[in-house]
Amino acid sequence: MEKIVSLAKRRGFIFPGSDIYGGLANSWDYGPLGVELKNNLKARWWKKFVQSRADMVGLDAALIMNTKVWEASGHLSNFSDPLIECKNCKHRFRPDHVDGIIMNASITGEYGSGVGIGMDDGTRIFIKEETKCPDCGKKFDLADKPRQFNLMMKTFLGPVESAENTVYFRPETAQGIFVNFKNVADTTRKKLPFGIGQIGKAFRNEITPGNYIFRTREFEQMEIEYFIKPPETEAEWSEVFKAWRQSILDWAKDLGIKESEIHEYEVPSEDLAHYSKRTIDFEYDFPFGRKELYGLAYRTDFDLKNHNLDYTDDEGNKFIPHCIEPSLGVDRSILAAMCSAYAEETIGENDVRVVMKFPKWLAPVKVAVFPLLKNKPELVAKAKEVYNLLAEDLTVQFDDNGNVGKRYRRQDEIGTTYCVTIDFDTIEKDNTVTVRDRDTMEQIRVKIDELKEWLIKNLK
Repeated sequence: MEKIVSLAKRRGFIFPGSDIYGGLANSWDYGPLGVELKNNLKARWWKKFVQSRADMVGLDAALIMNTKVWEASGHLSNFSDPLIECKNCKHRFRPDHVDGIIMNASITGEYGSGVGIGMDDGTRIFIKEETKCPDCGKKFDLADKPRQFNLMMKTFLGPVESAENTVYFRPETAQGIFVNFKNVADTTRKKLPFGIGQIGKAFRNEITPGNYIFRTREFEQMEIEYFIKPPETEAEWSEVFKAWRQSILDWAKDLGIKESEIHEYEVPSEDLAHYSKRTIDFEYDFPFGRKELYGLAYRTDFDLKNHNLDYTDDEGNKFIPHCIEPSLGVDRSILAAMCSAYAEETIGENDVRVVMKFPKWLAPVKVAVFPLLKNKPELVAKAKEVYNLLAEDLTVQFDDNGNVGKRYRRQDEIGTTYCVTIDFDTIEKDNTVTVRDRDTMEQIRVKIDELKEWLIKNLK
């Protein structure tokens, strides 16, 4: 993980936020390569899940919504985490993020001796005697009774910071879709089943963010709310749920994630979100452990019912549709893709190259163009001509710094799929260039007149 974080900063994928002022906890900025990676990922998702499907449309809703939205959705009363505080250092944690603390545990001998505490909402936590604080390292003693902590980020609209001017940044993109359900249904005339997709920022005042860009307070989601008629049997909604489950697995494969690195976790009924009847978490083997990557939830009619939104079919029947939600995080997708792509390969004796083997569609730079020598004006001029030719349709870098071997290594490290070198044969003989493949390191000669077509064909 340290190698990936270091590479990401050194090569311009991801920078610590507000870095010149000492940073801001768990704030990250996407650099020149990171934003290309992110844009490629979002464009692919949008094409695959929205534009390519006749039963899907898109939306881009506001970040701040009327507070009544969050009252109706249950977020103001239910969107919270239990919070405990260390008596020694006063730092706060989610109980399930501290080794030695068990949530909802029955106080039996299997956990050894310790202290069991009940919370106001009926939740119980059990603290083993030997538990230490993750921050100060001392024996974990509670400063106070555990309490629920709402994750909504609060702000104010208007000149006065008062209760009536209190608003919240959205903690999910889903509610923007639900409150616009009738607007979309009426304007697009879509018939059930149909879905609404959205890519956008969400905000959560996480108690214990961390693990790089895995858990942050500001993040981006790719979410779909797929609406169906009220099912008369379990099989009706289960078939739709099953189809979206496969779509998520196909997407992970497309992202370059090995099938063996994805694990499905059926969330137990007692741990389901307040709106869900069934949820599958798709977990990935990150370097810091197996963690949730994507989610798939059957939200029933919870949201549309709470917002008093219904649907009338062609026969005049009025009812409240049910909803299945595939939810995919942009930042977690990028992190998983980077972890899966990272490779160290031994080339010859004591020579190791670092290479990011992104899928071709995802690579932030598709082609790098080199003049063999930077002090030969005719080579540089021809290389710039080739660069301009390719840049019309592809993401291209021009690089003339250092010898060609070092340039290859730099491009390997950022995942550039092909490197094109202009040499003396290009000018003096046959107007061909050397094209070098990132993964195999094999080189072939391609005519400049055919180069763009060849690259576009092989980048698919």
